Amino acid sequence: MPRVCQITGKKAGKGNSRSHSNIASKRKFNVNLQTKHLLNPATGKYMRLTLSTRAIKTLKKWRETGKKYDLKKLAQY
Repeated sequence: MPRVCQITGKKAGKGNSRSHSNIASKRKFNVNLQTKHLLNPATGKYMRLTLSTRAIKTLKKWRETGKKYDLKKLAQY
């Protein structure tokens, strides 16, 4: 399974690791992904999703404000 958030589509980025002498070597910036069992408010069923922590915080905010959303439509990746 690829390391991609199923809602936001976030994935690993590329960059350079710099030593003290400023020599570059390739490195990867991984996304902080968590597997969560969430209740889909539209269907009333639980879904297992791989989400970034930013997406988890956004869903928590939506739940607190009462925003209507459907996880099935959001989880496109």
